[in-house]
This record gives sequence, C-alpha cells and structure tokens, in this order.
Amino acid sequence: MKHRSAGFTLIELMIVIAIIGILASIAYPSYMTYVERGRRSDGQSALLDLSHRMDQYFSENKSYEGATLAQLGVKETSPESYYTLSLSDLSGNTFIANATPTGAQSSDNCGTLTINQLGQRSFTGASATAAGCW
Repeated sequence: MKHRSAGFTLIELMIVIAIIGILASIAYPSYMTYVERGRRSDGQSALLDLSHRMDQYFSENKSYEGATLAQLGVKETSPESYYTLSLSDLSGNTFIANATPTGAQSSDNCGTLTINQLGQRSFTGASATAAGCW
C-alpha cells in the first residue's frame, strides 16, 4: 500500500502565487490612484489657506503687490510636504498661488495646482480632468 503525504505540491503552490500576482497587478495601480488623490488634498488645502491669507493681506494693504509667503505666515511647503507653494503674477489686484508637486507626488497627472484672486482653480497636467484635480 502506497502512502501519500499531505500537503501542497509545487505546481499547486505556483498556481496560487500566480493568482496572487495577477490580483496584485490589477489592484496596485488603483491603490496608487487613491494615494495620489489623498496627497493632492494636501496641496489643495494649502492653496485654499494661502488664498485666504492673500485676501487678508489685500484687506490690510489694498494691494497684493509685495506679498511674500513669509509675510503671510505660510511655509514654502504644504503641511505634509507633498507640494511646494509659491506666489506669482502679483500686482495691485491680482495674484496666482501655485502648488507644485514634489517628491512622491511629482508623478501626479494634475501637475501644478493654481488658484487666483477670483478663486478660479486650474492645473497644468495635460492628461487630467478638472473634476479629478480639484
């Protein structure tokens, strides 16, 4: 009488590993999309805060001209450091606040997020949609 030992054969183990690999290759890109979206909210909230501070600056100085991040009490990076903040197009009654992705977020499809004095939001990424970026 032949006795067969219990357990998995090498072929059964390889099939299970292949199935796990296929599932992981499908799930990982979707997971990274959610991670990017979560990191993007870091830049969005930093821009909205910067825009609010710019409005306060305008109320006190009657102009956006001459405003700096330091004067506004804003760090050059977003709270979680996924974006670098900057101001551009400063004049008497206009400004553009920019959030440029850095580090792990630099591959974000939305690119640089911007907001102006009118609250108009935009982005530089060519392969993204406005609804997805803001």
